Amino acid sequence: MFYEVGQPHGLRHDPFKALVVPRPIAWVSTVSPEGGHNLAPYSFFNAMSFDPPVLAIGINGAHVEGGPKDSLRNIEQMGEFVCNLATWDLREQMNRSSASAPRGTSEFELAGLTPAPSRLVKAPRVKESPVQLECHYLDTVPLPPDRRGEPNAIVLGRVVAIHIDDSLLHDGLVDITLARPIARLGYMDYTDVQSVFKLLRPE
Repeated sequence: MFYEVGQPHGLRHDPFKALVVPRPIAWVSTVSPEGGHNLAPYSFFNAMSFDPPVLAIGINGAHVEGGPKDSLRNIEQMGEFVCNLATWDLREQMNRSSASAPRGTSEFELAGLTPAPSRLVKAPRVKESPVQLECHYLDTVPLPPDRRGEPNAIVLGRVVAIHIDDSLLHDGLVDITLARPIARLGYMDYTDVQSVFKLLRPE
């Protein structure tokens, strides 16, 4: 089949998000200027460079009460955030933290998770997550708004500190299958990493 974006495609749902897969989940924890904790998952996310390590997070739409989402507002105002690894064991808590909650709500409490102090940033980490990336905010890249006129943006952050649970380390390498990170597919579907394979670069 072929369809032009923005024109009828005849399918039950727009297939775009079911085709760009799997998408890792940025489980972003922030702190507000008032000291409140916020936690939310974003599936438009990936690493953009290795040296220095830089992450990009797509934050789409407005807060249910209007204005920017708490994650975006807190990141821009406080200049920092933490990306926590969402795993199979934490899938239900991750899903609960995606709820459209009133401003000032702590999704840590909503999801039954423990905020842990970070080393280099004020934003808390998810204690239960086996990997946490402390980040300094770099920039926001505005994107075209959606069809309802709500904002879309890319947030760039530089990773300044990394926490890895020792149980994931074997012979000096990370065995990511032990963490079983989850990733977003299309619709309401997810997947998790249980197997890996190697391909050596050609000479």
